[in-house]
Amino acid sequence: MSFLKSMQWRYTTKKYNPSKKIKVTQLEELKEVLRLTPSSINSQPWRFTFVSDTTTKNKLAEASFFNAQKIIDSDTLIVFSRVNNLEVFEKEIEEILPKVAVGYYDQFIKTKPEAEIKAWFDKQVYLALGVLLSACAEMKIDSTPMEGIEPEKYNEILGLKNYTSLVGVAIGFRDKDDTNQVDNSPKSRKLLSKVVQSI
Repeated sequence: MSFLKSMQWRYTTKKYNPSKKIKVTQLEELKEVLRLTPSSINSQPWRFTFVSDTTTKNKLAEASFFNAQKIIDSDTLIVFSRVNNLEVFEKEIEEILPKVAVGYYDQFIKTKPEAEIKAWFDKQVYLALGVLLSACAEMKIDSTPMEGIEPEKYNEILGLKNYTSLVGVAIGFRDKDDTNQVDNSPKSRKLLSKVVQSI
């Protein structure tokens, strides 16, 4: 299957089949895919938490508004978090990045207000989100990205320190009765000519 066909196949799953499980080898592959995700200056200001434990998943579902049932029925919930402590981040990049990358951060990012720096972190995490959704499509794993979560409750449940939850992604396999499947609800996208320009 070509990547284009994978993207035509995927959709935001609304109803999961709780009896179908993702292979452990596939979960390990997705973890490695996320580790390899690109980020500006290789900053990697993120953490990815794979939650398959039923009890923890149920607690997170309760802090997920209308997304609760998707989380409960999915195989795994992946929580995307970004660093929330600038001192921790700056110490880490000093240790792992080349001087030129740290210099870029010091000159162009560190000088901004804290809210803007954290917004820059958010952008990197959303790069990883796109990579994950694409990888799932290639692997024929269904996925549902969800911003409808309560970050503070997620942080508490997961015991996150120096990081804060941004978005969750339920992954698993679609229920045959999911009405959002492409065959039942064709993708609604703008025309190519409206979103792509060639010069």
